[in-house]
Amino acid sequence: MSQGHRSGLNAVSSALLAMSRQLEVRDVLKTIVASARELLDAEYAALGVPDDHGGFAQFVVDGVSEEQWRAIGPLPRQHGILAAMLHKAEPERLADVREDPRFEGWPSAHPDMSDFLGLPIRYGDETLGALFLANKQCPKPNGGCGFTADDEELLTILAQHAAIALTNARLYERSRELTIAEERSRLAHELHDAVSQKLFSLRLTAQAATALVDRDPARAKGELQQVAVLAAEAADELRAAVVELRPAALDEDGLVATLRTHAHVLDRAHSAEVTFESHAVRALPAAQEEAMLRVAQEALHNALRHSGADRVCVALTRRGAGAVLRVTDDGSGFDPRAIRRAGRHLGLVSMRDRAGGVGGRLTVESEPGKGTTIEMEVPGG
Repeated sequence: MSQGHRSGLNAVSSALLAMSRQLEVRDVLKTIVASARELLDAEYAALGVPDDHGGFAQFVVDGVSEEQWRAIGPLPRQHGILAAMLHKAEPERLADVREDPRFEGWPSAHPDMSDFLGLPIRYGDETLGALFLANKQCPKPNGGCGFTADDEELLTILAQHAAIALTNARLYERSRELTIAEERSRLAHELHDAVSQKLFSLRLTAQAATALVDRDPARAKGELQQVAVLAAEAADELRAAVVELRPAALDEDGLVATLRTHAHVLDRAHSAEVTFESHAVRALPAAQEEAMLRVAQEALHNALRHSGADRVCVALTRRGAGAVLRVTDDGSGFDPRAIRRAGRHLGLVSMRDRAGGVGGRLTVESEPGKGTTIEMEVPGG
């Protein structure tokens, strides 16, 4: 392995570990590009994920500033060298990409590139994307240097592991979509129960008013006023179902806003009081926010369905570079050791797995008759 490969195997190991830690597809793509550019001492790196219409669904770059990228314009199409990388299995190493007959130029704001190394990222028979490197950063007397056979071999190894990391990330996102669909279904059921209770009360009150209208008009008037109140509450619940029953939009709203909305909806859907508070929380890596949301939802489900609690509090606070989530209820509580011995889990195993999967930890404090506290801490990024 050449001297330019930083610290050899340690650098390769660091790059592979960095890719395996990511769960979001976009994060994996960024890590692959940054790792390839650093490992091979390239000035520029890019990774394109093809769509089904002759273009790229995603195109991630490293070494190009945000302003440069905006000035370059729309995502490239699959043509020339880019298309070749998507339709052949072998790497492509060129001394000067501009002299290749397939070269078709680039936008005016595009940086100038010469030596080039590219190859497809494949998983089985599927081409997941294409990885491109340009401008090897080394002395080039008389136009020498450029990417070497060692570089090509190293990038091939990196691409093989990138395919695994990218496939895992895609599977994770599909699994998350299914989980979100399940959460939506559960929340819809809870809201449906709340609205049904309101409508049942409304019907009984209306029947009472009908029976009283002739013999006690004053009482009938009071019952009809109660009908109006119940109808307004039912309308509010239905509006909440329409407006707020959406997948958890962590990417758009962030963890704090998503948890606040979730607690607000559950507070209206249940007799128990559900509150939320947060203190100085910074944005966390996407996988950590996802895990925290799922743990909060599981803990809330247990508290509202099984504990008989009157109050449930969700708190999110900053701790160092990370955050701590705490879900506390004043319900019946339980003996965690007895739960384990009986082979019951109340979702504790999945919550611990979620916490551990993002480098965090989960603790459970509970006693019969003294409520429960679920705490999850994550390290941040």
